[in-house]
Amino acid sequence: MKKQKEQKWSSDLAYAIGLLTTDGNLSKDGRHITFRSSDIELLKNFKRCLALKTNIAKTKNDSWAQKPCYRIQFSDKRLFLRLIKIGLFPNKTYKIGKLKIPHQYFKDFLRGHLDGDGCITVYQDKWNTFKKSKYIYTRLTTRFYSASKTHIKWIRETIIKLLDIKGHLCEEKAKRSYQNTSMWVLKFGKKESLKLLRWIYYEPNILCLKRKKLKFKNFILAG
Repeated sequence: MKKQKEQKWSSDLAYAIGLLTTDGNLSKDGRHITFRSSDIELLKNFKRCLALKTNIAKTKNDSWAQKPCYRIQFSDKRLFLRLIKIGLFPNKTYKIGKLKIPHQYFKDFLRGHLDGDGCITVYQDKWNTFKKSKYIYTRLTTRFYSASKTHIKWIRETIIKLLDIKGHLCEEKAKRSYQNTSMWVLKFGKKESLKLLRWIYYEPNILCLKRKKLKFKNFILAG
């Protein structure tokens, strides 16, 4: 049997790996890969990236989740081994570290990471209105989350290297009964978010979670 060639690096592959890094799971059997999300659009994006024909199926929520949850599960030993090679592994949540992502495709990986486990926030800051009523500012922040400090530090170090922005890294202590560990948060303010988001949304029709990109687009249009 002719050996199947390894899929070349591409924007779509890097984006899919970003999604798997946040909301994916590698089975201990060495071949099954699962991606879960409550957002159908993300699951469709994931299918498109890897040209999967697998159906999207409803799955059980964690005990704390409010929204319905869905998943794609498929068997691909070649892709599984590749994911292991770049630094993913079963039960990775708290132990994941650096990943071997080519710098050329890091922005695509990061866009997947943002869609899977990050957020873009736009809000009005009225903190100084006690001085003057017109002191109202529209703020923009971008956040990346991980239960692994090593992983989030690697993301920050790579962004510094490629984009020369630093963000702010902090620990978010467990607040809810179902949480048993801290989350690490990498946060970027307005100026750095503008540079970062223009970088990851580098084409008008780039594959992404549209509702997150729309927040950024509306912020830009609002001036």
